[in-house]
Amino acid sequence: MKKSGSTHWVIPDGYIPPTSTGDLQSHESICVLNLHEEEAKLQFTIYFEDRPPLESIAARVGGKRTKHIRTSELRKGDDGIPAGVPYAIEIKSNVPIIVQYSRLDTTQPALALMSTMAYVLE
Repeated sequence: MKKSGSTHWVIPDGYIPPTSTGDLQSHESICVLNLHEEEAKLQFTIYFEDRPPLESIAARVGGKRTKHIRTSELRKGDDGIPAGVPYAIEIKSNVPIIVQYSRLDTTQPALALMSTMAYVLE
């Protein structure tokens, strides 16, 4: 029986808006859906234009669960993703998962919400 999802995903366009207006804070989230019984063990790598990547950032998603991961919370020691800096994300998992990416931009009163499926690399 084929498992739903993939074990290797990329999101090439990351950018945490540096400012917010009103009550909502600008942010980005990665939504992970694990349709399988086994817990998904994720490894994130964050790529930048002008600095080395942040590698081996771990996260877990329980079996038959979903998890919304704010990119501003992905950290490798004291290093994280700075606001206002373009970046890309690679996600690897031990079990097939489904990945969606969303950005809420509240830098203007007319806020913008963007959401897209990540790209599969298999």
